[in-house]
Amino acid sequence: MQFLKRLVRRKRFWIILGFILFIYLNNTSLFVGGSGEGPKLLAHRGLAQTFPMEGIENDTCTAQRIYKPEHPYLENTIPSMEAAFAAGADMVEFDVKPTKDGQFAVFHDWTLDCRTEAQGTTKDYTMAELKLLDIGYGYTADGGATFPFRGKGVNMMPSLMEVLNNFPDRSFLIHIKSNDAEEGVQLAQYFTDMPADKLRQYTVYGGDEPIAALKEQLPDMKAMSKASLKTCLISYEASGWTGYVPAACRNTELHIPEKIAPWIWGWPEKFVARMERVGTRVIVVGGDGSDFSSGFDSLEDVERLPDSYSGWIWTNRVDRIGGIQLE
Repeated sequence: MQFLKRLVRRKRFWIILGFILFIYLNNTSLFVGGSGEGPKLLAHRGLAQTFPMEGIENDTCTAQRIYKPEHPYLENTIPSMEAAFAAGADMVEFDVKPTKDGQFAVFHDWTLDCRTEAQGTTKDYTMAELKLLDIGYGYTADGGATFPFRGKGVNMMPSLMEVLNNFPDRSFLIHIKSNDAEEGVQLAQYFTDMPADKLRQYTVYGGDEPIAALKEQLPDMKAMSKASLKTCLISYEASGWTGYVPAACRNTELHIPEKIAPWIWGWPEKFVARMERVGTRVIVVGGDGSDFSSGFDSLEDVERLPDSYSGWIWTNRVDRIGGIQLE
């Protein structure tokens, strides 16, 4: 009897050990080599003026707290995007807001009074009227003593179509700033007749309602919201140890905070490879997810990434880290 009990215990031991070994081998990145080309870079708002992230709220006027300018570019403008691509960006993120005449302006803020001399929102103006505004009007690095970009931002606010037409061969991440479903419907109309190979250049993210509305009309377009991100990650954490990728994680984009990333099955290279096989882009952002604008903005930031990491990273200063290689 004792012999049988020992035999059963040994069998359980080997089953448990085999199960643990399976999970480890199925999720380790030790045997998955990176591309050796370094990470791919997503430039947030092109090449923009940066600012301290502490205490930032949705309505914080970031133009009033910028660091002393190190370059002449303003976010969400065609020159800033040109500069970002020239510095090594593989993709540029920009924000869109609806206009009075049914277009989309490329602009970040909820209201105009922070960066421009105007009041109200983009919806109160036509695209032609918005171009008359000075988007550099409100920038200051010294509490309002000087305004280094005032007078330099007139005719600098582009429309969505101007950006896409100006960069026909480039990839973009388009941010719907609101949670208005109608904006998702309106944006879908821009892409409805676009060839599939062209559509693959663009990804949309934003509020749950507009992204759901856009996906209803364009199910094949890559898109992400907080709801879709949460659904994917919860599903994947339940099944990812097997190597299975849930439907919620397919043909989408995932913004993974660097402090959460190590807890994901297969992180880094095996997870990235799994997602790429199902048409999903993985982008690592800075911090713990409390602020998805935090990025890898210096070489010291980049050094926190795993060795040989070859996925995507979010950066606010592509001019500082463009062309980097990880050893």
